[in-house]
Amino acid sequence: MMRRLLAWFLLGFLASTALLQAQVQYRYSYIPKKVYLHQVFAVTILAVDAERGKPPTFRFDPRADLHPLEKRPLKVKNGSDIFYTFYFKAERNPLRLPDLWIQDEEHTVKLPGRTIPVETLHAPPEERFCGVIASDFTVRNSQVSTFDDKNNLVYLEIEAHEANLEDMQIPGVVEGGMEKFHRRGALASGEYYFVIPANVSEIRFSYYNAIKQQFVPLRVSTSYESKNTAAQVDLNPKDSSFTKLKKYTFAALSIFFLLMFISSRDLFYLILFVVTVVTLVTFFMPLKKICVQEGAPLYILPIPNSTVGMRIDRQIRVPELKIYGDYSKIEYQHGITGWIRHEDLCKD
Repeated sequence: MMRRLLAWFLLGFLASTALLQAQVQYRYSYIPKKVYLHQVFAVTILAVDAERGKPPTFRFDPRADLHPLEKRPLKVKNGSDIFYTFYFKAERNPLRLPDLWIQDEEHTVKLPGRTIPVETLHAPPEERFCGVIASDFTVRNSQVSTFDDKNNLVYLEIEAHEANLEDMQIPGVVEGGMEKFHRRGALASGEYYFVIPANVSEIRFSYYNAIKQQFVPLRVSTSYESKNTAAQVDLNPKDSSFTKLKKYTFAALSIFFLLMFISSRDLFYLILFVVTVVTLVTFFMPLKKICVQEGAPLYILPIPNSTVGMRIDRQIRVPELKIYGDYSKIEYQHGITGWIRHEDLCKD
């Protein structure tokens, strides 16, 4: 009898051990030892022997103050193991990683929350820190246009990894802001606009590299003359020198083709004369007028987080100088120009 009981006990023990071994094991593979305030950081969960079955579901404590920036983790396979990475942003101090429940086809596992120390990054003034903490930072493209008689508008197309790119502010610029910000996993991208005096040929600033643990200096040319005209974004409300040059060029060409037609009576020159005259006329066509509502904010730049220069004190009809996205540029008063959102135009 004792032998039979012992055999059943041994069989049950072996079965339970095999069952435990068959279940996927979950644990934290990486949690940073410390982070900086506003830093975007990664937290990785390791699923051991997770080749079989459906992917697990992850649920962080909804009552917690901290939540992942994206619901779906970044998934990386390594043999029979799988790494799941979530990204968070350190917006407060102290910072506590929330409790996490992981459920698969066989069982539910709870990973208790952890406290992560948060420090404030102090940047010396000479570093001209733009506020971005990242593992890398790249300016993919830059464009310059005249903003007004004294300033240029500079556009930077930026990509960065594990970066708080939405907080970017370059020191010393007149006005700046991020537009078209997008985050996918570790990659953050956006378009940063800023206004700078026209006599400044370049801007210097830095970001903090969280891997190298040092400030990395960057330089961007802000000279209008140094840029290829085809790549410029013309947001100038008045005629730029390039526009004036085009007018003079087409006027000279029309006169030249007319004289050639008179002297040679060749219809080819007559056709060229008509084309240049039609093109020249388009430069002098009156601008379309738009109606702006009373109280509408007049923005300095055509971006959502731009500073409001002033508000329209009455309903007005003014020429539409330029359209950029959901904004129209107007000259509100002599020498006072800005951007109006299309939703602030008159409804009639």
